[in-house]
Amino acid sequence: MDIDWAALGEVFGVSLVMTVGLVGLFTAGIVGLSPKPGPGGADGSAAAETAPTPLARAGAYVCFTLCAAAVAYGIYLIVK
Repeated sequence: MDIDWAALGEVFGVSLVMTVGLVGLFTAGIVGLSPKPGPGGADGSAAAETAPTPLARAGAYVCFTLCAAAVAYGIYLIVK
C-alpha cells in the first residue's frame, strides 16, 4: 500500500484554506449585521446601539450568499 503524500498534502492545504476562508466570510457577515455602539451620553449614560448601514447589510447578505453557494457546491461534489 502506497500513500501519495503529495496528494494528501494538497487535500490538507485546500481543506485548510477553504475552512479558514468560509469561517472568515461568515464572520464578516455576522459583523456586518451586528449593531454598532453609538456615542455615550454626556452624563455617562450607556451608549445607544445603532443599526447597520444599508451597505453593511448588503455586504453581509453577499457574504452569507457566498457561504451558502460554497456549501451547496461541496454537497454537489459529494453527491456527484
